[in-house]
Amino acid sequence: IPSNPRTVEEIFKDYSCRRNGIVRALTYDVDEFYSHCDPEKENLCLYGHPNESWEVTLPAEEVPPELPEPALGINFARDGMNRRDWLSLVAVHTDSWLLSVAYYFGARLNRNERKRLFSLINDLPTVFEVVTERKPSKDKPSVDTASKSRISTKRTSDGQAKSNQRLYDESYVEDEDEHGETLCGSCGGNYSADEFWIGCDICERWYHGKCVKITPAKAENIKQYKCPSCSTKKGRQ
Repeated sequence: IPSNPRTVEEIFKDYSCRRNGIVRALTYDVDEFYSHCDPEKENLCLYGHPNESWEVTLPAEEVPPELPEPALGINFARDGMNRRDWLSLVAVHTDSWLLSVAYYFGARLNRNERKRLFSLINDLPTVFEVVTERKPSKDKPSVDTASKSRISTKRTSDGQAKSNQRLYDESYVEDEDEHGETLCGSCGGNYSADEFWIGCDICERWYHGKCVKITPAKAENIKQYKCPSCSTKKGRQ
C-alpha cells in the first residue's frame, strides 16, 4: 500500500495507522494472526499498513526494498516458544520496524523536526507495552531511580528529577553552563556531560561513576544509591 508522507504530522499519522494495524493483529485478531504464521514457511513478516490494516506475507523481493524490512520476520522460534512470549518478541521487532519506517520517511527532516516526531511517537505506548499489558512510565528517566541516567540526572529544588541527557551540539551549551558548577563529591572535579555521573539518594551529592566504581550498567540495577560517605554513616549508627 503506497504511502509517501513528508511532514512531521504526515509521518506520525502514517506511523500511528501502521501501529494500529499491528496492535490489532497482536490483540483483537491474535488468533487469526497466529494461524497465519506457519513455522514451515520461512521469512514470513508482519506488516502494518497506512490504512490501519495488517498483513502476514513474504518480504518484498525488491533490492533495496521500498521500506525497511523486519530483520528476522515473524516465524523464528514460532514452534518452540510459549505463545505469549512469542507474541511479545514479535511486538519488540515490530516496534523497531515502525521506528525504522518513520525515520526512513523522515530522512529529510531537520533536527528539530526529528525531535518533534520522536516526541509524538514516544507519547504512545509501544506495541510491546500494549501486548504485554505493561503501563508505560511517564516523566521518568530511562532507569528506575530518578537519580540516575546513562549520562546524569540532577534534582531540582522541589525534589523532582531533571534529566540531563543531551545531544552533542551547540543548542545544549546552556545546559552545560547550568551544571558547570557541580563538583564530584569524591575527587572535586567539575561536571562534564560526556562522563557518567551518579547522584546519592540520601545526601544528593554527585559523583563520577569511576570515582565510586559504578558503571552505567551497574547503576541500572540500583534502586537507591548511597554514596560511600552515607553508607559509612549508616554503619556507624
